[in-house]
Amino acid sequence: MTEIASEMHAVIQLEDGYSGTAEGPIIDDAADYVKDATIAVPKPQGKQVLVKMIASSVNPSDLHFIKGEYGQPRRKNMPAGFEGCGTVVALGDEAPKSLLGQRVAFAVSLDGSGTWADYALTNGNTCVPLAPEVSDIDGAALIVNPLTAVAMVDLVVQHYEQQKGDAFVITAASSQLGKLMIGLGRDLGLKPIAVVRRADVADNLKNLGAEEVLVTSDADFTADMQGVMKSLKPRMMLDAVCDQISADIFTAMPAFTRWVGYGKLSPEAPKIEQMGQMIFMNKKIEGFWLVNWMRDTPYEEKVKVFTQVQTRFATKKWCTDVATKLPLKDIVTGLATATKRTDGKIIITY
Repeated sequence: MTEIASEMHAVIQLEDGYSGTAEGPIIDDAADYVKDATIAVPKPQGKQVLVKMIASSVNPSDLHFIKGEYGQPRRKNMPAGFEGCGTVVALGDEAPKSLLGQRVAFAVSLDGSGTWADYALTNGNTCVPLAPEVSDIDGAALIVNPLTAVAMVDLVVQHYEQQKGDAFVITAASSQLGKLMIGLGRDLGLKPIAVVRRADVADNLKNLGAEEVLVTSDADFTADMQGVMKSLKPRMMLDAVCDQISADIFTAMPAFTRWVGYGKLSPEAPKIEQMGQMIFMNKKIEGFWLVNWMRDTPYEEKVKVFTQVQTRFATKKWCTDVATKLPLKDIVTGLATATKRTDGKIIITY
């Protein structure tokens, strides 16, 4: 039986609720939002489980959250961090007994505590027991990005069951999530169109399966983009940026296009100057939030998706690109610098 400490190191939030800002997932100093603390190890109750952390990942949603810009409120003095990998070391009296001792990937539940701590508390139904072939690093990033990738590419497949087409647009395509969607789209016979800021990532994205790569910093971007929209006729855009470039791409796309926003990497407010397209071309703008998908998707379907995600990591079709490994004790001092690297995930170690 694993010995459980009575106290733990944690990186806790300084504020409650929402900030009212919309600056995007950019921080200059993590100390503006979180601090190091020694707090009591929480005890699981009911369906909760206690997880001894092995690794966790930092997503843009984590940065939005500590800044008070996310879809759920901050909780003062509670650890931050949404997802990770660890070993279940204690159970509430209603939690599945089979989870005890399991290495799991998990997302923090609303009644739990964050992953930026030696131990995290979450609902047992958020835990996914990991196959031996799945590494700790892949396990630490198994929930937010991979589930979003599968769920959103499935939106593309469903849309094309009604509308003819096989191409779809991915913005911020060099991100970890973008690369997962490119590979999955390719394997499903789709044609991902990658939109990125830097030309130096284009070859890698092509190798992963991108049909076309559009570089927003190129002088000829607008002409290139309009040409690709006319030739490939994508009717889905999966958008993490939601800025004016996104709006311009949407305007250039054909009838029956759906613009699905799932992030807000840019603080810019886009303008839609051809509102008649919504009426006469039947275009739609909508949002995707994994929290809603987890709540609304039937259990059997979620099991299929979890199995698909683990299989892709276990067979190395997917892998987690790591930009920085950041020890828990260095989050407050090192997180801002770590976020400046955009070529992979920040992995927190314990």
